[in-house]
Amino acid sequence: MAVDIKKYSVTRNACKLCTPLGAALAFSGIENSVPLLHGSQGCSTYIRRYMISHFKEPVDIASTNFSEETAIFGGGLNLKRALDNIITQYKPGMIGVATTCLSETIGDDVPMILRDYKAGKKLEDLPAIVHVSTPSYRGTHADGFHNAVRAIVDTLLPVSEDSRYTGEDTTGSSKLVNIFPEMVSPEDMRYMKEIISSFGLKGIMLPDYSERLEGALWFEFKRIQEGGTKLSDIRKMPSASGSLEFGRILAKGESAGRVLKERFNVPLYNLGLPIGVNETDRFISALNEITGVETPDAIKKERDRLIDSYVDGHKYVSQARAIVYGEEDLVAGIVSFLTEIGIKPVLCASGAKSGLLESVLKDINPDFDKSNALIMSGADFVEIEEIAGRLKPDIIIGHSKGYSVARKLNIPIVRVGFPIHDRFGGSRILHLGYRGAQQLFDRIVNTIMENRQEASDVGWSYI
Repeated sequence: MAVDIKKYSVTRNACKLCTPLGAALAFSGIENSVPLLHGSQGCSTYIRRYMISHFKEPVDIASTNFSEETAIFGGGLNLKRALDNIITQYKPGMIGVATTCLSETIGDDVPMILRDYKAGKKLEDLPAIVHVSTPSYRGTHADGFHNAVRAIVDTLLPVSEDSRYTGEDTTGSSKLVNIFPEMVSPEDMRYMKEIISSFGLKGIMLPDYSERLEGALWFEFKRIQEGGTKLSDIRKMPSASGSLEFGRILAKGESAGRVLKERFNVPLYNLGLPIGVNETDRFISALNEITGVETPDAIKKERDRLIDSYVDGHKYVSQARAIVYGEEDLVAGIVSFLTEIGIKPVLCASGAKSGLLESVLKDINPDFDKSNALIMSGADFVEIEEIAGRLKPDIIIGHSKGYSVARKLNIPIVRVGFPIHDRFGGSRILHLGYRGAQQLFDRIVNTIMENRQEASDVGWSYI
């Protein structure tokens, strides 16, 4: 049931992050790439700080450094200078250009500026340059992420024969599969690659920041961290036997997987985020269909152990009430998982405004209407707090921005997704697959039990 939200002239504490942040994260998942924000220096500083706090890794995000003069007369010259400086100092394989509110508001024609820039250069001397439009007054960090991934595929894999990106070996291969993993943790990415490999497949994950944003200790300075999806692998994507794209909301719009399907007829498997048994079963079934290979025993055993733990822990969580918030596809994945374990979502909130969240939740659970759960789109944490106080939930599930609500209402919080600023190891939280669901289930059960234990007059030490 959708909630009518009061109209305010300003957002007070949005349940989302800025659009170019998602684009910067996606660009960071490409090998030897540098994200470049076309706008003020404060935008890149804010995004860099958010990413460093979550991943605990050095993050470089370049800026075209708008000034008052630039904001009036346009930032074309700044963009060209920034590209020259990045190429000279970093020697990147790719530069990802994302626009900010300021450059979008003044109407900078970035595609024209980039065409003019390339016209005066030798193409062989330039890295790949990918542009995506990401004003924060339109969309969320998740939109910026997906739009950037789509722009990478759109730019590097054109249909035209005269493109400098054609001519690569794209011989068809039944052993090759494309993975578009959503805005998940490095640990999720590593686990997805492990599962893909267990079916005898070579996976091309786009983007892949699993090493770049959680790599080994450095013993000498590196201008660009190692890791990321290779440009040469991206050019092989049209030859894959299928594309796995995670996100029920994403499946209803334009996406990188859809570009590959329309241009190169690569079969597209639209899947929800594989959180819990049901959504992971759909993921595994897609791999069975692509490969014709039976599910490996190790994965079957993970599933069996997970279901056994559901039985063991059911009495502790049954009919518990939960608030879930975050980007829409993560909310959908968590709700699917909660439905399996007997927890009632009483409020599902997101800062996004796709208008699709309610229908997707009903697709996941046909009885969702009967639960009387509230759904908030375009949500603000002030509004979430107001409603949460009346709903009296047992647990809150979401990222660190909701901690203030949990603290004020004295409700335990289980941190998932991005960003996680107030705990260590946010980049190593596993959400996906049977293994991720097992860890998430254990955390939720123990959080509810601990809260009840602490609230007890006498306490107890045995269950």
